[in-house]
Amino acid sequence: MIHQFNYFDELIKSNFKNFSHLEFYERAPHVTEESEALSKIKLNNQKKISLMMNQKYLGWHVLYVKSRHEKKVLDALKKLSLEAFLPLVKTKKKWSDRTKIVELPLIPSYVFVNSKSPKDFHRALSADGACAYIRFGSSFAKVSEKEIVQLKLLAGSEDAMNIEVGSQVPKVGELREIEFGALRGLQCEILEVNNVNKIVVRIEQLQQNITAILPSYYFESEAVAV
Repeated sequence: MIHQFNYFDELIKSNFKNFSHLEFYERAPHVTEESEALSKIKLNNQKKISLMMNQKYLGWHVLYVKSRHEKKVLDALKKLSLEAFLPLVKTKKKWSDRTKIVELPLIPSYVFVNSKSPKDFHRALSADGACAYIRFGSSFAKVSEKEIVQLKLLAGSEDAMNIEVGSQVPKVGELREIEFGALRGLQCEILEVNNVNKIVVRIEQLQQNITAILPSYYFESEAVAV
């Protein structure tokens, strides 16, 4: 009888080991599924981080260039197949023997670059005369598409006079959208200074305000609702 009990004991132990072995293999697929799910989550997080990192390189950035090199840098950027913009304004220059109208940068040493990839962002710095991107704190200064359109309208207008750039914030004026002339579609603030209508276009990221004087017929439209 003693030998019989020993036999059953060994049989139970053996079966227990076999069942434990089978249970391990039943759990293995679940472990694999969990690992795959965790891998997918990790991959998605890496993609999100990569996308966020790339976002800072995309859009209109402000390239600081050497003094009087703005046009050269603009040409160099175009040769690199990069979209760039240099707002120019016409100014009268007087010499002892003559007066001439010349085009000068609206914001000296600033050239706007539309970067569409991190590669574009870094390639722009290779242009001869380019120094660095303008930053505010740890972030690169970026200008919205709307602000670029406004700058293009203002710089391209034949009617705008006394265009000036400054960091001083003028008193709040009435918000208007111009509906006539070359500046049609431009949203700006209207200030009345010494009985003269001046417009103010704010470039928020650059902390700059551009003012200009326009003919009175530009202001026949109603104020824009805020």
